[in-house]
Amino acid sequence: MMSHEQTLVKKEETLGIFEKYLTLWIAICIVVGLLVGRFLPELGQLIDSLKFRQLSIPIGVLLFFMMYPTVLGIRFSDIKKAANRPKPLLVTIIANWVIAPPLMTLLANTVLAGNPQYIAGVILLGLSPCTAMVMWWMFLAKGDMAQGLINTSINALLMLLLYAPLAALYLGVSSIPVPWDLIGISVLVFIAMPVAAGAISRKYMIRSKGEEWFEHKYQPAIGKVSIIALLTTLIVLFSFEGQTIINNPLLVAYLAAPNLMHYAIMITWTYLLGYFAGWAYETAIDTTLIGSSSHFEVAIAVAITLYGIGSGAALATVIGPLMEVPLMLGVVKLGLHTRKYFPRKK
Repeated sequence: MMSHEQTLVKKEETLGIFEKYLTLWIAICIVVGLLVGRFLPELGQLIDSLKFRQLSIPIGVLLFFMMYPTVLGIRFSDIKKAANRPKPLLVTIIANWVIAPPLMTLLANTVLAGNPQYIAGVILLGLSPCTAMVMWWMFLAKGDMAQGLINTSINALLMLLLYAPLAALYLGVSSIPVPWDLIGISVLVFIAMPVAAGAISRKYMIRSKGEEWFEHKYQPAIGKVSIIALLTTLIVLFSFEGQTIINNPLLVAYLAAPNLMHYAIMITWTYLLGYFAGWAYETAIDTTLIGSSSHFEVAIAVAITLYGIGSGAALATVIGPLMEVPLMLGVVKLGLHTRKYFPRKK
C-alpha cells in the first residue's frame, strides 16, 4: 500500500502541462501584461473602462470562471463538517480585522512617511480581506475548500460592517463612502453564483453521467478552464499599470515594500499557528491565505472616491495587489512543500 506522501507524488506526476509548469505560465503572462500596458496602453485603458457598478466586467467574468471549478467538488456534508470547526474561522477574523489594520497602518506610516496619499492607499488595502481570488489559491494549494468557503463568506459579510468604521479610524477621517454595490456584486459574482452553479452542475451531472465521469472527466477539463482564466486575468491586471511599473520601477518597489512586509508577517504567524495548534495542512493553509490576501477592487473604489482617480492613493491600491500575485503563488509552493509536516486531515 502506498504511503500518503507517495500518493501525493503520484498525483503530481500525472499533472498536465498547465499545472506542471504553472509558475512559468504565470511569469510569462505577467510579462505579457506589462508589455501590453507599456506599448499598448490604450488597450489596457479600454479593458479597464468596461465596468458595471465599479466592478471590472472582464475581471468579473474571468474570476467567475476561476471560482466555479474551485467549489465544484465541495459537498454539503463537507460544509457541515467544516462548520463544526470554528477555530480556523476565528483566527481569520482576528487576522483580518484585529491584527492586519493596525499592522498595515504602522508599516505604511513607517515606510512611506511624508506621503499621506500613498499611506492611505496602502491602509485601504490592509483593511480589505480577499473574497475572490483567494479561493483559487486555496484550490491550487490543495486546501480545505469547504472550510475556505465558510471563512471567505463570513469575512465578506464582516466587510459590510467593519470596513467603513475601521477605514475612518485608521485614516483619521470623519466618514468613509463604502461601495456597498461593489461589495454586494463581488459577493454575488465571486461566492454565491459559483457555489450555486457548482452545486447544481454537480448534482445533475452525477445523476446523469455518474460520479466517476464527473470526477475523472468533467472536473479535470473544467479545471483547465480555470487555469486559462487565471492566466488571462494576470495579463489584464498587469496591463492596467504596465506603463507605470516599467517606467517607474523604484516607485513600484517603494509602494510594494510595506505590502510585502505585511504579507510576510501575516503569512508567518498564521501558518506557524496552524502548525503548532496541530491543525491539518488543509486547514492551516486556508487560514494563511485568507489572513494575508486583499480585496483590491474595494480598496481601489474607495481610494478613487476619496482622493481621485489619478491620486497617489489610487496608484498604491493598484500596485499592491500586483505584488500579491507572485507572493501568493510562493505561499502555495511553500504549502505544498511543507504539508508533509502537518497531521493528516481527519
